[in-house]
Amino acid sequence: MTPEPFGARLRHALDTRGPLCVGIDPHASLLASWGLDDDVAGLERFTRTTVEALADRVAVLKPQSAFFERFGSRGVAVLEKAVQEARAAGALVLMDAKRGDIGSTMGAYAATYLDPDSPLFSDALTVSPYLGFGSLRPALDAAAACGSGVFVLALTSNPEGAEVQRATAADGRSLAQVMLDHMAAENAGATPLGSVGAVVGATLGDAGADLAINGPLLAPGIGAQGATPADLPRVFGSAVGDVVPSVSRGVLRHGPDAAGLREAAGRFADEVRAAVSGS
Repeated sequence: MTPEPFGARLRHALDTRGPLCVGIDPHASLLASWGLDDDVAGLERFTRTTVEALADRVAVLKPQSAFFERFGSRGVAVLEKAVQEARAAGALVLMDAKRGDIGSTMGAYAATYLDPDSPLFSDALTVSPYLGFGSLRPALDAAAACGSGVFVLALTSNPEGAEVQRATAADGRSLAQVMLDHMAAENAGATPLGSVGAVVGATLGDAGADLAINGPLLAPGIGAQGATPADLPRVFGSAVGDVVPSVSRGVLRHGPDAAGLREAAGRFADEVRAAVSGS
């Protein structure tokens, strides 16, 4: 039986649960603000509280793999459990690992995060295309076969990204636009939404690129990095309906109280709805 494509599942989740992705980013400073130690026990408490508070109501949860990997195998075990419990509660899980390599190594990353038999199997994975878009083929093929998605770095919210992403290719396009055009080709004909997404920072002001890729646009930078839901129409233009706004500290700072986490996530989702609809 062919699995339902990620793009279709994401569109349904955004429409029914609200247009929001909440990051699970257990920074040492956030653990401290919750009164937790910066150790595996603190990591586990932080992660479990966040998943239990939000996984039955937000569209997407996005664990940042690095903050779990720093604790070694015990931290990765916490991540595995979080992924499984979040998906069981109905949230889509986007693994923020930004993997990028070539050949069999990229294939191994794809197997880690996009193979249903893997303990880290996620609904989608962030990937880096700057070894050439073709280097992503193992992940693209694995995602398509398993009904998963990939989010490809295009125009990121960090200022250093511009020296690569805004560089000009031989045909005059920016490298970011070259990548976006590849994504559009991958998504051609998909309905209601393709499964190959782009990462485009909400802090950019003017994206200066054609974002009509027929796929989701993950928009980090809302909250602590300074962007607001009201900025989305200006950055994303006619593609704003396909935006998946990502908030981490803006929600997580309201923990460890579960009600505070839920209220903050609900408020951000309502603000995004209003901004996108123009109401």
